[in-house]
Amino acid sequence: MEAMIERCAGLDVHQETIVACALFGPLDKKPEKSIQSFSTTTPGLLELNDWLTSLKVTDLVMESTGVYWKPVWNILESDFQLILANANHVKNVPGRKTDVKDAEWLAKLLRSGLIESNFVPPEDIRDLRDLTRYRKKLTHQRTAEQNRIHKILQDANIKLTSVLSNIFGLSGRRILEAIINGEKIEKKNLQEMVHWRTKASLDDIAKAINGRVRRHHRDMLQYHWDHMLYIEGMIQNLEEQIDQSLAPYRKEVDLLDTIPGVDQSGAATFIAEMGVDMSVFKSSKHLASWAGLSPGNNESAGKKKEVKPQKGTRHYRPWRYNVL
Repeated sequence: MEAMIERCAGLDVHQETIVACALFGPLDKKPEKSIQSFSTTTPGLLELNDWLTSLKVTDLVMESTGVYWKPVWNILESDFQLILANANHVKNVPGRKTDVKDAEWLAKLLRSGLIESNFVPPEDIRDLRDLTRYRKKLTHQRTAEQNRIHKILQDANIKLTSVLSNIFGLSGRRILEAIINGEKIEKKNLQEMVHWRTKASLDDIAKAINGRVRRHHRDMLQYHWDHMLYIEGMIQNLEEQIDQSLAPYRKEVDLLDTIPGVDQSGAATFIAEMGVDMSVFKSSKHLASWAGLSPGNNESAGKKKEVKPQKGTRHYRPWRYNVL
């Protein structure tokens, strides 16, 4: 393999240790090799940084294994040219496998320029990505708690969902709080609770909430209700922090918001997942392929076989059929 980088290193990253293999020397000669192991603690990573600097290494490569590569990347990214390799693209030939051989193989591939880097966004975009992904998790948890409340209401024969399109709207929340508190709800009380634009009549609502609510039902509703309110408060705090993080990208957010099916929340997710610098993608086709929105190519003996698009990252799926 023809050498292209004079001083490079491959890192085999694990949870507790890192094996580093540095290759250095003239491109037209066999390189010298230096191998050393380091701890993944912060002092160990700083020691790794000093060791690589002493060897005048310029380029590094590591596999994207779980989350173990992230602290290594965060400490080394300011001093070296880093490449995050897809583990499927850098597999060695089967045989005797060790951490040292893995690190050496990565270094050899990097020295020959045979590794294409995965996309790693800047630090502020990575922070925004953590926020948007956590918001999605909390949204799913809130929906789960709402579904549990639906289940308890059905068990108590409360048919509130039959008369209100959304029992977690303003009117529904007032009625649910009264049920949880064990209040006796009469027609005059419903006049104060139900919004005047509600389509269902007060008589229909009164019949729907005339169930058999036991103490057990109220207790379970209280548990789910309190947890749901807590999650909603967390989501609101996240929304504020996400909005602050998007302040430098307000122009991009407004532009993405013009796409049918994409709102402000979706725009934040797009920016968090793919950043705003489109020069990292070779073309729009490359971006679509990276997102798993285009089929691959499977041709053999002059015949093309059907290939389905990849599933892509799950964070794009709500907008999969609306964009790109």
